[in-house]
Amino acid sequence: MEAQELLNDKTEAQVVSKKKWMLPFIVLLLVLVLDQMLKYWVKNNMIMHTERHIIGNWFLFHFTENNGMAFGMEFFGKPGKYALTILRIAVSSFGFWYLISNIKKNYNIWFLICVALILGGAIGNIIDSIFYGVFYHHMNDYPGLWLQGRVVDMFYFPIIETVYPSWSPIKAGQDFIFFSPVFNIADTAISAGIISIIVFQKRFFPTTKIALETEKIAEEQTQEEILVSNENSPLEDKPE
Repeated sequence: MEAQELLNDKTEAQVVSKKKWMLPFIVLLLVLVLDQMLKYWVKNNMIMHTERHIIGNWFLFHFTENNGMAFGMEFFGKPGKYALTILRIAVSSFGFWYLISNIKKNYNIWFLICVALILGGAIGNIIDSIFYGVFYHHMNDYPGLWLQGRVVDMFYFPIIETVYPSWSPIKAGQDFIFFSPVFNIADTAISAGIISIIVFQKRFFPTTKIALETEKIAEEQTQEEILVSNENSPLEDKPE
């Protein structure tokens, strides 16, 4: 009976391990496919700086491109663009190693999915930066160079549109829009992954005491499996 229970536990552990390998990479691939499909549609069906209303006046597709980081931030012009693209490639390479390493360490599946979201988003924007300058050179309004492509953004949520009050010490009387940044699926995946890790970090990273207890239980289970395996294996005749 104990041997059967151990066998069932081992089978269940194998299923869980398989899920921890499959789910993060499925999420990563899904982010990449959706991100690139939507960017392809926007590039081929919209004109720069035009809009399409998706839901009322608060959810729009606004076609724009940026040279820099998420939400259009930039630094140091063309050299900065090269540096940013190379940095993204390096960070994504590390991200692959980090994801695979933590899968092997049997980390929480939801944490692994969050890492996959961040990694998928990073790769999605890397594809724009590396290839779009060349692949879409015939429709771009900038020189087509490798590593100089601009990231395609489209999501725009002007939920609140008003003006700063006249007595405001900042931008008095000027237009105020919330939420004004334009972003894409890759940016959304990165933000969702980071925010989820921050919010649920206590679930993702158990205390040292719990981790030690879990490790101890796993070691005891492994030792029991070895003993059962030795008891069930036939004795080999030793040569005289």
